[in-house]
Amino acid sequence: MYRLKSLILSLFISLLLFVGSLQAQDFQKWEKEISTLEQQDKLSAPPRKPIVFTGSSSIRLWKTLNQDFPGKKILNRGFGGSQTFEVVHFADRLILPYHPKQVVIYVGDNDLAAGKTPEQVMADFKSLFQKIRENNRKTNITFISIKPSPSRKNLIPVITQTNQLIQQYLAAQKHATYVDVYSRMLLPSGKFNPSLYRADSLHMTDAGYRIWAEAVRPVLK
Repeated sequence: MYRLKSLILSLFISLLLFVGSLQAQDFQKWEKEISTLEQQDKLSAPPRKPIVFTGSSSIRLWKTLNQDFPGKKILNRGFGGSQTFEVVHFADRLILPYHPKQVVIYVGDNDLAAGKTPEQVMADFKSLFQKIRENNRKTNITFISIKPSPSRKNLIPVITQTNQLIQQYLAAQKHATYVDVYSRMLLPSGKFNPSLYRADSLHMTDAGYRIWAEAVRPVLK
């Protein structure tokens, strides 16, 4: 019995080490992109207490952020096809150093596409929320709902469930807002609006970003 317990413990530790190694590799793949963003700060000092937009490629590709929100100090710190746990990991480099007065987050899209459940996304988002709050209790945190994408139509049930979980969580928090872009991006019939998406049926056109800007503008501090 003792040998069996030792074997199980050994296998469990090996599994943890293996998972940790895989995560380390995942984090490493972003190093070039993260370092490039940090280098930008050295070449041009970022604004003090900005509004930091962070998350996956839907944020990174939002090239009109400053034009969409004139008069606001905006900093785009989105990266690639990131998942929520990766944004949590890099928050110490991409969010917290700027002492932002507000953080606008778009995550969860890639998580669900990778097979994670709404509950797993919620748990990771909560970790991100708490990490930001531990740094500054008064930082405003805004979540942009996961968008409906034609290329991911099979994920619509879990997308809506994840949005609901995060919306309910934020409703109970101070200095927190949930921005619904999901319903805004659908046609009155409830179908996808093809004019909002690029050829990949996932990333957005300028028309899609105009909808996002209209939805986000009223909640910016």
